[in-house]
Amino acid sequence: MAINSRLFDYYHEDLKLVGEVAWNDEHGPRPAVLVAPTWAGRTSFEGNKAHMLAEMGYVGIAIDLYGDGKTGVGTQECSALMTSVVSDRANLQARMAAAVTAARALPETADGPLAAIGFCFGGLCVLDLARAGGDVAGVVSFHGILGAPDNLPEPQISARIMVLHGYDDPMADPDAMRAFCDEMTRAGCDWQLHAYGQTTHAFTNPNANDPDFGTVYSARATDRSFASLRGFLTEVLG
Repeated sequence: MAINSRLFDYYHEDLKLVGEVAWNDEHGPRPAVLVAPTWAGRTSFEGNKAHMLAEMGYVGIAIDLYGDGKTGVGTQECSALMTSVVSDRANLQARMAAAVTAARALPETADGPLAAIGFCFGGLCVLDLARAGGDVAGVVSFHGILGAPDNLPEPQISARIMVLHGYDDPMADPDAMRAFCDEMTRAGCDWQLHAYGQTTHAFTNPNANDPDFGTVYSARATDRSFASLRGFLTEVLG
């Protein structure tokens, strides 16, 4: 199996964004899965996930949320970058929609349904894509931020939704999980939430090792979550 990858430019209004697409060159065009990044922006972490998706038989597309492939280092810088986007949820939702449009235009991508996955901040982004009625068949949030946007009091959700979450995640605790479940139930959409015990935020990141901040890697939860992802993508994309 030969996995290729390349960078590509796309735009949200006047902002140039730089994504990375990965695909198996032994296949023709395949269904695409977008990868929305953590608060640090599109890094090798997201690129690796795009490659993983290509190995699964999809086209993996790691997207850019900050422009020009900008990334942050350290809590203060990453927080400032994330705040610059999440402070306007309608704009964030439009930026996610622009990524979907760009993904559909790539020659590696087949016509038909797309999916999106996101990690941490990216989890919020893919959930907002679904909440805004985005042109996507399904979304998966890994240890994401779950709070509802204030611009969509009655979201019209057609995408299937899966949330993979640590029960001890301080960024979205059990009360936040319950509020999210209630929101999805009111929306009448097809949703599921998997909560992993003894698991905190950022459990898929091997470099996460800060118990005081609530970010700790868990190989067991990672394996379980990726197994669930495979089943979900087979269900929504085939």
